[in-house]
Amino acid sequence: MRTDTGRAVRWFHLVCDTLVAALPFGLSRVVAPTFAGYLLVSGFTFALDLVVLTALHGVAGVTLPVAVTVAYCTAFGTSYVLNRTLNFESHAAVGPQLARYVVVVALNYLIFILGVTSGVAALGLDYRLARLLGSLGEGLFMYASMRLLVFRAQR
Repeated sequence: MRTDTGRAVRWFHLVCDTLVAALPFGLSRVVAPTFAGYLLVSGFTFALDLVVLTALHGVAGVTLPVAVTVAYCTAFGTSYVLNRTLNFESHAAVGPQLARYVVVVALNYLIFILGVTSGVAALGLDYRLARLLGSLGEGLFMYASMRLLVFRAQR
């Protein structure tokens, strides 16, 4: 591992550990630092998703399903790399891990991204707010899937 990457990983884990340690009501005993890391990575990639979605649909006039798909793929490609490298520090073989990730992302996409976002937008809610609603279920589903299936510790 390159020195710069090692430093970035150590810094990221220090931030996550510090955030979890600062949680009130004894939550630091039940919240994993990887959950804090997932939230940090997800916050960044969700912002990226919204920027790409707004640029494509709101500015360039690309249809909503296409804009959502491109934004989603951009964000989740970035999420995979950041979670694998920084958050879960996975050294497992990329092939099988990436295959599991693609299945999880496909299910997430169909259920939460297209299903909830398009459904709620069709009911008249602004597409950005519809996407925000879809992200709530998406967040919990994706963290559990990444921790338990995609980046699970190798025995």
